[in-house]
Amino acid sequence: MTDKKKAKILPRREFLKTAGLTAGAAGIAVAAVSGSSAQASSVGESNQKSSGYRETEHVRTYYKTARF
Repeated sequence: MTDKKKAKILPRREFLKTAGLTAGAAGIAVAAVSGSSAQASSVGESNQKSSGYRETEHVRTYYKTARF
């Protein structure tokens, strides 16, 4: 009876491997989908004039608090 139960139960290590692979595959799929839409939107935004990095008030506040 215990042999049949052990055969049906997925070992913990196998479960963790499967869960990790599934999570990784899902992350790659999401990145692939969002990456293609990001490229499409960046093409449309290339017509706008970009000023690049901006040091705003909240950035300056962060710099002040991050000093040791």
